[in-house]
Amino acid sequence: MASPNRRSITDLDTDSLVQCASYLNLQDISNMAMSCKYLYRVAYSDSIWQTLFRQQWPQQVPPCFSGKSGVRDLYLDRHTALRKFKFIDSLVADLYLDRKPCNLIFLDKNDLTFSQGPLIQMMKLDSFLSGSDSAVTLNDHHARISCMRFFPINETSFFRSETQRDENILVTSSCDHSIRLWWKGRCQRCFRGHNGSVYTLSDKLLGDGTAKVFASGGADNTVRLWSLSSSGKRGHRALRATLYGHEKPVVLMSVAGHKTSLLVSMSKDSKVRVWDTTTSCSSCCVGKTSVPGAAVDLKCHESLIYVASGSSVAAVDLRTMQNVFSTEIHQQRLHSFDVLPSKSLICTGGIGRATLLDIRRISDSLKPEPVTVLHGPTGPITHLHMDPYKIVTAGPEDNEVDVWETDTGRLTTCLPCSSFPSNHGCSAMAVDGCRIVTASFNEEEQHGVLRFRDFSNSSCEIVSDDSGSVSKFWGPQSSSDDSDGSDYG
Repeated sequence: MASPNRRSITDLDTDSLVQCASYLNLQDISNMAMSCKYLYRVAYSDSIWQTLFRQQWPQQVPPCFSGKSGVRDLYLDRHTALRKFKFIDSLVADLYLDRKPCNLIFLDKNDLTFSQGPLIQMMKLDSFLSGSDSAVTLNDHHARISCMRFFPINETSFFRSETQRDENILVTSSCDHSIRLWWKGRCQRCFRGHNGSVYTLSDKLLGDGTAKVFASGGADNTVRLWSLSSSGKRGHRALRATLYGHEKPVVLMSVAGHKTSLLVSMSKDSKVRVWDTTTSCSSCCVGKTSVPGAAVDLKCHESLIYVASGSSVAAVDLRTMQNVFSTEIHQQRLHSFDVLPSKSLICTGGIGRATLLDIRRISDSLKPEPVTVLHGPTGPITHLHMDPYKIVTAGPEDNEVDVWETDTGRLTTCLPCSSFPSNHGCSAMAVDGCRIVTASFNEEEQHGVLRFRDFSNSSCEIVSDDSGSVSKFWGPQSSSDDSDGSDYG
């Protein structure tokens, strides 16, 4: 029999609950709002969102309540506008480059990593922004770096304590036939086995538990599986398997979303193979297909794989290896590709334009009408990023990157890659939430710029005459494809 004096959290008055909730973060507030109607009303309290506003943007003055919208709505409006880059006063910092153009960029939290030919440059953003020279140069590779991947350290044998949980290890492949693992600013492992340039690495670790592996593909037409638990700097006994079957160099890889032991690889002749990496034999191919045209990109989501090649995009069900859809996008070949499954969107970059498509319409037509066409530079769009808030496009013939709203297709802003008009277009790009890094380089004058922009504390919002218009294609925005996971309510 329950005690008559037993009480629950809902017995507390609203003011007490608001005071308690002021110690919670955004995710906790979101969970609280979904628990019951009473706590839902508490979670929408202006005082809670005033506190969240001060915590998120301490340099900004918290908004006051207005008759049209509460503080929560104003918070979420600002959160969305920042991620759409809809401000003119972002923080801008330039790093001047020499010798070689920047090929690859990775931006994560306080870490900025980029490659120049065979060199890797790593720096802490806070040190860079304060003016100190904090760059670490890693020069063990002897030829151009072809791919960079970051893997969580807690999924590897390097993990020792909870203090390391937020750390990553860096794995790079190179045209010098080697793969290297970096941690703490130096090379910890060197993996050798490919008989030619190594072009690609798996985007995630394969397998479960502590015995995870990563995959590589290269000019020798093979896929190779490597263990991260092998000892010794030279990575002895790290090679777990060599997978044969491709007839051309392997250039793209992705790990299946529904089953982390499945690896999808694609070769230059656009032949796609699926491998079960739990099978020890070399003939562990469990599926194959082919698509027309030259390989462009490959992305897995749940049990589907999206393949861009030539001038078309196809989706294949990995469980049956049957085509879900296949459609021609451009008359000329594609140069870039991204997919946003939570919104059923595909975006492709061609010559002078990017095309946004609704996946749900593709299955009904071999040549569906695009949701919108994003007209960009005159040359190819080789760099493309899409998240629930924005689409960012750039190319080697334009010194600006274009930013578009995902939900409306409107052009938000154009961001110069450098202050040098003579610089060539964008050679590399990385986008992370409210931040973007672009690289440009002038081959004739042998100088370039790595430009970092941060909109997190911007205050001067771009005013648009049609800012009140809404999308006729989608409903409210979802955050399931947003890596920062901070859009709730």
